[in-house]
Amino acid sequence: MTETPKVAIATGILGKATETGVRRHIGMLFGGNTVILCERREPNYESEKPIFTSVGGRKGVTATIEREIGKAVQSLRYRCSGVPFGSVRREMETFLRENGVQAIVAEFGHLGGNLAPVGNALGIPVFVYFRGFDASKRLRSPRIVRRYKAAMPRLAGVISVSQSLLDNLADVGVTHPNSAVIPTGVDTSAFVPLEKDPNLILSVGRIVEKKAPLLTIDAFAAIAGDFPEHRLEIIGDGELRGAAEEHVRALGLGDRVTFHGLKEHAFVREKIGQAQVYLQHSVTAADGNTEGLPTSIQEAMACGTVVVSTRHAGIPEVIIEGETGLLADEHDGEGFTQCLRQVLSDPEAAARMSRTARDLATERLDYRVLHGRLEEIIRASLRQP
Repeated sequence: MTETPKVAIATGILGKATETGVRRHIGMLFGGNTVILCERREPNYESEKPIFTSVGGRKGVTATIEREIGKAVQSLRYRCSGVPFGSVRREMETFLRENGVQAIVAEFGHLGGNLAPVGNALGIPVFVYFRGFDASKRLRSPRIVRRYKAAMPRLAGVISVSQSLLDNLADVGVTHPNSAVIPTGVDTSAFVPLEKDPNLILSVGRIVEKKAPLLTIDAFAAIAGDFPEHRLEIIGDGELRGAAEEHVRALGLGDRVTFHGLKEHAFVREKIGQAQVYLQHSVTAADGNTEGLPTSIQEAMACGTVVVSTRHAGIPEVIIEGETGLLADEHDGEGFTQCLRQVLSDPEAAARMSRTARDLATERLDYRVLHGRLEEIIRASLRQP
């Protein structure tokens, strides 16, 4: 197949700022030769791409009745209540045919099960991309596991941002013969090492349970007396921000720890490029939610910022201990602090890790390389008779 395939990118809520990989797929996969399937879209989201919305905006008694009937019927037929039904199904099929869609990439596990029957009916291969919660927290639900198992034979392939997520799926019996690990990746031409601020320790991400923000703050507090010029800056927001700010005040570190809140992409990129150390204590949340492979860690590596993190989910797949960063076990506050202290105490070793992290990111984590791998997998499915 020599022509550029037209691909539909399917997501839940279109326009979420945190979904870097989804935005890149929409804008850049196969040179941007894409259309969009979504359940809903963020208010005021605009795109020149053709968009089909399956749930948002469909109001009224008739739409509600059809949706509820569809859930019951499709649960019996496919074990996936979200498979499009009735007028929505017909309109979606028309949209896919009229736009000449040749493959569907369903971002997140549940969408693969929902869309596989549609693709099967039209002869369009459907791939599902697992990214984190969909192959961790959601696996605690037997109903979700049954849905995933039912969907596997209908899918052309399974992609995951980390091997750890594929292992999670395999542990509950969800496997596919055409599976691949393709991280979200990073733009290594935009995320580059800048003039380093030797005293800047940075943390970026949602301030939520699986990021263990209090352990991150505790590690900084433990070294603060020995490194009086260093400061911790935290970019992001979340339900634990208030608790984290109170913890900083209680430790008397208000003048050494800055909470920036949510910031635009350019601000984040500059800070990561300048930081000497990137600090993130990822853990498995009480509800089972885990990381896939955090985009911010990939961005830090591209910037030559030494990562101190945990042996959690896909993080050890890119952070080679002692070569591209240092890792501690989840909830091991003492070990995590020791890793941070080690990096700050040995600038020469830190400089070596910085260079190695940058090299690994450009070779293995640049999104253009990763898009190429995904495109080849899709092309291979289209070449099959």
